[in-house]
Amino acid sequence: MQILKTESDLAGFKAEGGQTAFIPTMGALHAGHLALVEEGLKRADRAIVSIFVNPTQFAPHEDFSSYPRTQEADIEKLEAIGAQALWLPSEEDIYPNGRAADIKAGDLAKPLEGEYRPHFFDGVVSVVSRLFDAVQPDIAIFGEKDFQQLQVVRHMVKTQGRHIDIIGVPTIRDENGLALSSRNAYLSEDEYQIAISLNKILCRLANGDLGEENAREELLGKGFDKVDYCATRNAETFLPENPNRVLAAAWLGKTRLIDNMAIEI
Repeated sequence: MQILKTESDLAGFKAEGGQTAFIPTMGALHAGHLALVEEGLKRADRAIVSIFVNPTQFAPHEDFSSYPRTQEADIEKLEAIGAQALWLPSEEDIYPNGRAADIKAGDLAKPLEGEYRPHFFDGVVSVVSRLFDAVQPDIAIFGEKDFQQLQVVRHMVKTQGRHIDIIGVPTIRDENGLALSSRNAYLSEDEYQIAISLNKILCRLANGDLGEENAREELLGKGFDKVDYCATRNAETFLPENPNRVLAAAWLGKTRLIDNMAIEI
C-alpha cells in the first residue's frame, strides 16, 4: 500500500490510471470503515483512503483535540484488506488559506443534526469538496450510519455538477446491534450496556410499535442522559412528511451516539 503524504505523492498515484474509489475518513478505523474500503475494491480498480480529522466540522466545545487517532493501527488494517493507497493530508494541504467552512450545505442540512450541530454540515461539505478536488475519484463510498451526511454529500455533488458516483454502504453493527463508531471507544462498560438499547428502540419505532415521544422516553428510561432527537423522517428531505426512515442522536456521558434505519413499508 502506498502512503501518500505530499501533493506529488498523490499526483503520482493519480497518474497510474484506472478507476478510483475514494473513502474519506477521520481515522480510528473499525470494521465499518473497512466495509467501505471493501465495497470500493469491488466497484473500482483501486481504492484510496484518506485520514484527516477535519477541524471545521467540530464546534469549539466538541472533541476535536481528543478525537481518537490511531494511525499505525489504521495502516495495518488497510494493508490487510488490500487498499492501494492511504492519503494523509496536512491541515495546510486542505486549508492553505486557514480553516474555513466556506461551502454551504443547503436545506438538507437544516433539520435534525443541523438543529443541534449547526456548524457540522458546512464543515463536512467544505472538506469533502476539497478532498474530491484533490483526488478526482470516480466513486466515493460513505456509510449509511451517518445517513444525513450521506444525503448531504450526494446533494453537494449534484449541485456542484461533479461526476462522482456516491455509494452508501449499510451500517455495520456489533454483536449486540450497536452501530460501529470511532466514538464508541469513549463508552465505559456500564455505558455500553445502555448504548445497545438504542438500536432495539429504533427498531420498535421503525416497526410502528412505538411513537416518537414514547421512543424518546424509553431511551431516557434506559439511562441515556439526553436525547437530541428521535424521529421518523423522509429520507430525501428529512422533513416529517412521508416518513420512511427513523433517525436518532442521544448522549451517554460525553459520548453522542447516532443511528438510523429504514422503515419497512
